[in-house]
This record gives sequence, C-alpha cells and structure tokens, in this order.
Amino acid sequence: MTLFHATAGACARHRPGLPEGVVHLLAGTLHGVRRPALLDPGAGTGQVPAALLPVLPQLARPDLVDADRDMPHQADLFLRPLLTGRAAAFHPVPAEEFTAPEEGHRADLVTCARAFHWMDRPAVLAVADRVTSPGAALAIMGDGSLWTHRAPWTTALRELIQSRLGAERRTGTTGTYSGPDRRYPDTVVGYLRSTGFARPALFGDRHPRFEAEARALLEQHAAKEGGLVEDTVFDVLLARRPGGAR
Repeated sequence: MTLFHATAGACARHRPGLPEGVVHLLAGTLHGVRRPALLDPGAGTGQVPAALLPVLPQLARPDLVDADRDMPHQADLFLRPLLTGRAAAFHPVPAEEFTAPEEGHRADLVTCARAFHWMDRPAVLAVADRVTSPGAALAIMGDGSLWTHRAPWTTALRELIQSRLGAERRTGTTGTYSGPDRRYPDTVVGYLRSTGFARPALFGDRHPRFEAEARALLEQHAAKEGGLVEDTVFDVLLARRPGGAR
C-alpha cells in the first residue's frame, strides 16, 4: 500500500493542473518529433498528459507510471475522452522499477510533476537514461505547498492540522495547491485529502471533526480577507543529455 492509497479520487477532483505557459514549454521540447512518446513517472491521475494531449495531436502514446493502483484507474477515466483514438499505457509500479514496455520503445519527453521528491531520485534518473531517445527532454516541475505558503488563512489551517497531528510535518515535503482567488473552502478541504500531510488516514476517526473545523476556519478567513488566495511560482527544471538539444 502506498502513501497516497485511497486519495486518488481527491487528487483527480481537487489537484490543480499545469499552467498554460508550462504546457507550451513542454510541447516545445517535442518540436520536429513526428510521433513523440511521453513517459510520466509519478503520474498520479494523469494531469500532465491531460494538459499535453489537446496541444500535441501528434503525441503517439503516453506511458503513465504510478505505484498506487488507484491512481492509474482515475487517470484512465480522466484521459479517455482526450485520447481520441490514441492509446495510453498504465504501469502500476514504482518509478524506480519501470522498464520499457517493449523492445526498442523510447520516450521523447519524461515529465515528473509534483512527485520527484517522493522518489529515489538517482534511480529514477537512471531509468530515464535507459528508456529515452538520444534527444529526449526531462522536465522536473512543481510549485509551492500550502504547508509552506505564508498567508493568514494557510497559517491558520496549518496550525489546525498541527493541533491535531503534532507540530512535525508528518510526511516530509509534499504536494501543492495553487490557483489564485479560489473562494471555495470545500475545494481546499478536498485538496487536503490528497496530500501527504493531511490525508484522512492520519486523523483516523477524528477526520470528520477536523474537516468541519477546517471549513469553519476557511469560511471565516474568506469572509475577512475577501477570498482564499495563494500565489505560487511554478518551477520547471528542463534538461537534456549533453549535445541532445534540438
């Protein structure tokens, strides 16, 4: 069982997607490739291929890798309307254990969004080196975390979580929440279910009470501050092998 077992539904509904600028940056790495293949380790519910499929009609096949078996199921439901006759492959294994699905298959773009910190990073990079084309691009990306963002409402929410689970962040550096001017406490509460630091399993039978308190806290801050705003910067680390740039 993985850390995010039973959170796939919350991830699918409440995790934010990719900024438009990031989508076009990633698409640009595949310029001139006739039928590019995408490899997405830590794919979760498929937000990266979901963002790329509409702008890359030539994308031949996305390979989604996630150790949590619930995530590929949600990704399949999410991506099916976007594939338009194309195939997607789902690999319910840790990213470090991924192998090329068939002899000679090579990815042209490897993306890892909001997940690289959970992985054995040198092992995942070694996998990427083995299963990519010579000119392939690797994109490691993510944005800020609600846990570390400094706004009155995020500080109050973090303090509520700590009052129930202790001051330590329970699972280390974790996922993200972004989206300016979101005014819906239920969206934030739903996002919390998808994180490592406030997933329902940590609370046990105290979880319903925690969510009720969180909603009340967020309603209070939304009324006082005119909304729930979290400004974030989305970082993309883009790399190729030496001499591999197109």
